[in-house]
Amino acid sequence: MRYYIDPGRKRPSVNFIDSVVYSHRPDLDGNMLDLEMSIMLQNGNSEMRIAAGTEGEDRKKLLKPAILWIPGGGYRGCDKNLMVAECEYLVEAGYVVASMYYRSSAQAKYPEQLKDVKTALRFLRANAEKYEIDPDRIGVMGRSAGGHLAAMAGMNTEGYDTEEWADYSSEVQATYDMFGPVDFIKLMEADEIAMRENPNHRWKTVEDTHAGALIGGDPATMKERAKEACTQYFISDKMAPILIMHGDADPLVPLEISEEFYQQICDAGLEDRADLYVLKNGGHGTPEFFQPEVKEIVVKFFDKYLK
Repeated sequence: MRYYIDPGRKRPSVNFIDSVVYSHRPDLDGNMLDLEMSIMLQNGNSEMRIAAGTEGEDRKKLLKPAILWIPGGGYRGCDKNLMVAECEYLVEAGYVVASMYYRSSAQAKYPEQLKDVKTALRFLRANAEKYEIDPDRIGVMGRSAGGHLAAMAGMNTEGYDTEEWADYSSEVQATYDMFGPVDFIKLMEADEIAMRENPNHRWKTVEDTHAGALIGGDPATMKERAKEACTQYFISDKMAPILIMHGDADPLVPLEISEEFYQQICDAGLEDRADLYVLKNGGHGTPEFFQPEVKEIVVKFFDKYLK
């Protein structure tokens, strides 16, 4: 059978650009690393324009808000593209989505990971025209370890910018924290209890834990030094609006960490900038977080502050 249809062009094509180097930073041994991100945006048939030799000639520039996706992985290192497909709905909603790799706890100790995030944000602003980004409308989101780093970036705290892309701001206008361990001290204490109660627990000492490996150094001072990674010490009126989501069945990051974070924001008089959603039966990044109902909440949140 032969068919003739008219689908139109209402939906622009999605393009995926991989292996974009945004930073050059050293590991613990002084070896320089190329830190990469991928960028996904809806801007038509770029492949056709390149083949026709018209790329950049008559392309209509429509700047879009951007969202930086920060993966999880317990700070041990995670493929930047592992779950980037779950962010495609944001591209369909009109956002440029960048997904970044940041140095693992074996490559650098905190706060170097936060510096990587802020460098990625400045890179996006420095290259805003190239990737059709509105530099005044950039948000950040992440899951687990990435949720923590997103929340820290969302505090818009000064003092964590490097010399790379130094002429550009690392501030964000909106933050989405997915079950991030934003209180390292409470996370360490929860792991210590688990270790005492279960001799077969995966960790044997606090320095073995995800948080302990990230902070490093003397275990005797680890909790005191971990305050630099706890969001409650950085809440201020510079904080970007934040959406927090956490499952009520999370076995790795206690729900109370996100609940207390939300309450700390409210206690600071910033309750109008925070929303907390608790997902029934939600585990640690289980499918509940990527259902249509949840995605609709996320899009409405970013639309409110970035569009």
